[in-house]
Amino acid sequence: MVTAADIHQEACMEKISKSAGLYLHIPFCKKKCPYCDFYSITDLSLIQPFVRALKKEMELSGNTTLHFDTIYIGGGTPSVLGPEEIFLLIDTARGQFDFLPDVEITLEINPGTVNMSGLKAYRDAGINRISIGVQSFETLNLEFLGRIHSERDAALAVNWARDAGFDNIGLDLIYGIPGQSPEAWLQDLKRAVEFEPEHFSCYMLTYEPGTPMEKKRQQCFFQPMSDRVEATLFETANDFLTTRGYEHYEISNFAKTELPSARSRHNQKYWSYSPYIGLGPSAHSFIEPERRWNCRSVKQYVDRIDSGKRPVEGNEVLTRQQQMMEWIYLGLRTGEGIHMNRFNKKFDVDFRSIYKGVITDLTEKGYIKTEENRCCLTRQGMLFLDSIASMLIHQHTENISHR
Repeated sequence: MVTAADIHQEACMEKISKSAGLYLHIPFCKKKCPYCDFYSITDLSLIQPFVRALKKEMELSGNTTLHFDTIYIGGGTPSVLGPEEIFLLIDTARGQFDFLPDVEITLEINPGTVNMSGLKAYRDAGINRISIGVQSFETLNLEFLGRIHSERDAALAVNWARDAGFDNIGLDLIYGIPGQSPEAWLQDLKRAVEFEPEHFSCYMLTYEPGTPMEKKRQQCFFQPMSDRVEATLFETANDFLTTRGYEHYEISNFAKTELPSARSRHNQKYWSYSPYIGLGPSAHSFIEPERRWNCRSVKQYVDRIDSGKRPVEGNEVLTRQQQMMEWIYLGLRTGEGIHMNRFNKKFDVDFRSIYKGVITDLTEKGYIKTEENRCCLTRQGMLFLDSIASMLIHQHTENISHR
């Protein structure tokens, strides 16, 4: 049965897919977290030349026919920039790009870098959605993750954000930390829910190649969590948050069910194959069928901008088959799944016919469900996203090779 909420959400997704998002990468941190592989540096003396260069890159990139309805300021730690610099970037963006009314403007913050007055100033600068990198309310977890803030800092930051006037607050949490029990993870979730945020991002700890944490894992400084316990923690978050009024709308993300605006409008663009422009070092852009990315160095980025050049490091034009594969993978990440009619219209194929064998097998195993022209993962299936996407892609490749 299609409800009024379903119809409203479909309309929201249609709007999201037609408009573009602007991502600004702020590549600075007071201290690098040992698990993070996003590009950032700790030399804060480069902030001013970087801001000048980012402003110039916006001016170089503004000649587009796209219409935007989101700005996402991520990092790194964007909150190492002061409100004046954030205002300058937002003001420049508005002057260079065509924005629709009711723009969602998100700022990522680290609890160890903000205070009450600063959060009020960010609000005055135009930020209307805040994403707080809490990661955990447990001291030992924060120490293991190498965070610069304490449990008290995290609690203060959330309360300050609310008092500063933010009515769209997201909390980031990390689970799967070695030694973490389901009970301990549940306590973290209970503590987080007390603040009544509009949004949660719950990320499983991963060991990315080249990071200090991955090197320690290889040297056996700690024992990584087993897949079985990680699955239990995933289900713990799902059970707890959905019974507390949060909708599991993407594998790692939950939003208050009664507030459609609580979902991250910007992040939904990545999952719905919408266009987005990324500016700043290492930032990626996608305007179908082309993806491009900037150089991964602040100094190189500033030098190229100062010489009047675009800081683009590389690009690729996706083939039709690559686009189909990405639609499948990104669609399966979301609660709505793959909209089969939309898929069929875009690629001039019949989704059910192409993937019939795999869909039948995975449906019987309880990993996939198809209804109302949608193909989506069950909660159990979400645990095997990569494997299931690979099965569908393999099926597609076989069909192509047999033609």
